[in-house]
Amino acid sequence: MKSVFTGPVYVVRDNIDTDQIIPAQYLNLVPTIAEEYEKLGSYALCGLPDALYPTRFVQEGKMDSDYPIVVGGRNFGCGSSREHAPIAMGSATARVVLAESFARIFFRNCVSTGELYPCESVDRLCDILKTGDVVTVDLDQSTVAVQATGAVYRFKPLGDVRPVVDAGGLFNFARKSGMIPTHG
Repeated sequence: MKSVFTGPVYVVRDNIDTDQIIPAQYLNLVPTIAEEYEKLGSYALCGLPDALYPTRFVQEGKMDSDYPIVVGGRNFGCGSSREHAPIAMGSATARVVLAESFARIFFRNCVSTGELYPCESVDRLCDILKTGDVVTVDLDQSTVAVQATGAVYRFKPLGDVRPVVDAGGLFNFARKSGMIPTHG
């Protein structure tokens, strides 16, 4: 599985809730249907207020984001439980969310869907980085290296969560590890 991700970051602040990640009107999209999964990504983070986030995570008319790494503050993914939230971000090609802390249900949904690596940063990266800064996230080393400055920051190791996300979510992990029989 890929363990190093390099690209520009999309920076948000504290208390980004699931309605900002994927507004309720898009919850009728069914992620198991390929076209609807793709469409879900086009709406990722579209609930953020334009006044605070003039740069959109997914540009108008596009399906994917230019930002594979999202940086947040405290309590990322709070609000109602929506599997659609990490799925929409994953569909938009985000792979890693680095936040100071996560709402427990969002963290669990990242793991169970296998869409995103939810990494808890030690430092308040949303105050250090700005949207567009290029970083390299190394999951094996639990580090974030900023390309422009060479500064390196740490995040908490993913531990037992890592192989589940690597496998593509809970059901895939259970199948691969023999917990669920596979029928060929």
